[in-house]
Amino acid sequence: MLSSGGYSVRWRTAFAGALLVAGSAVASCAGDDNKSDADGKVTVVYEADAIKPEDRQAVAVIRKSGVFEQVADWVNKSVALPHDLVVKVTGKVPPGVTDAVTQPDGRTIFVPPPFLTRVEGVLRNVVKTVKRPALLPGASFNAADLTALSSQFIFGHEMGHALQRQLLLPNLGLEEDAADGFASFYTVNEVGSGPSLAAAILFDELAREEGELTLEGLASDHPVTQQRVFNFLCYLEGSDPKKFYEPLVGSGYLPKTRAPLCPQAWATLDFGWWTQLKPHFSGAFKDQGDRTQENARDQLIAETKAFAEKLDKIRSGQ
Repeated sequence: MLSSGGYSVRWRTAFAGALLVAGSAVASCAGDDNKSDADGKVTVVYEADAIKPEDRQAVAVIRKSGVFEQVADWVNKSVALPHDLVVKVTGKVPPGVTDAVTQPDGRTIFVPPPFLTRVEGVLRNVVKTVKRPALLPGASFNAADLTALSSQFIFGHEMGHALQRQLLLPNLGLEEDAADGFASFYTVNEVGSGPSLAAAILFDELAREEGELTLEGLASDHPVTQQRVFNFLCYLEGSDPKKFYEPLVGSGYLPKTRAPLCPQAWATLDFGWWTQLKPHFSGAFKDQGDRTQENARDQLIAETKAFAEKLDKIRSGQ
């Protein structure tokens, strides 16, 4: 867990987070089965008859916030999907599914309402016991907002899976790392710092609840939970060190030994996802996407050069 010194204490000396907003009715209709495969669209469906009473509050938080629809709208605007993608907030999920999950063909994402309720419950406790981080406005430091923000990040992770599977994107590492990367890529670029912060708060609390690492945890295809916290914060800090260094590194949330790596890490991630998506840009987005991808390439070159110039100093200081 985190502290400003030895990084062994949870965020209780620091931040509390933002969570979910949910709903209990259909937000948009599923895609037309007669639609051309070249015109796939993302739709979000809330299956009211498959949401239990105890989960309706969390679902209402998500639906009211519109965070799932924001991600869906961006993909619909930017990417030409080969197939429709339906996001189902429903209790009717495949056997054994307890968390948000993307089907192997990338055409369906299931979000179980009890999962949203659990997230909201964890964050409700965090708000009561954790000091608000300076980066989060006081008005956002409540269970509903933190639930919405962290759920947007989690949904970004699932969207990363869906894009990889529908578009057959090549991975040079684990797909789970790439999905986390898309969540950071999308939210930092399109939403701001809130989702990364809220997700870090949520995952830090979940890591505390998990306790000691087990063999199964270490062997998982997902990174260790606490490691994911630092990855989320590193990408955020690296996206704008002038803005985020002091509130994240100076305040002790991100270790000073990690921070020098973050600007290049973010630049690599940003350029990587723009490059992966470039062949699949929609016609309306292509010109903007191509310019953004080229700018991301220039930024990566600049950050790599800057990193090389300070590498000896970094190594000697470790």
